[in-house]
Amino acid sequence: MAFMPPFGPQGQQQGPTSPPPQVPPPKPLVSPLAVDPGAIRGCLFRNTFIWPRFGFGFWFFPTFVGPTSVAGFRWTGSRWVFSGISLASIEAFTCF
Repeated sequence: MAFMPPFGPQGQQQGPTSPPPQVPPPKPLVSPLAVDPGAIRGCLFRNTFIWPRFGFGFWFFPTFVGPTSVAGFRWTGSRWVFSGISLASIEAFTCF
């Protein structure tokens, strides 16, 4: 069963307090056909670089993994904002 992130006055999620590394990691040579929720679950609460199937890669700090999506904080270049992304739209990821 998936854990739903707490929201509201008592449980509002906070993003990381520091920026991610300045340099993105190298993209993995082999990309899976689909990202498994169990695989990305190991990146919870860790700096993670995501390469989407379309668009530019970005730093992400996942706080919740569901069966078809992941939610957390995305680095905008100046701050962390809460965001979500479909697992089907992720080409590759690496976490630290």
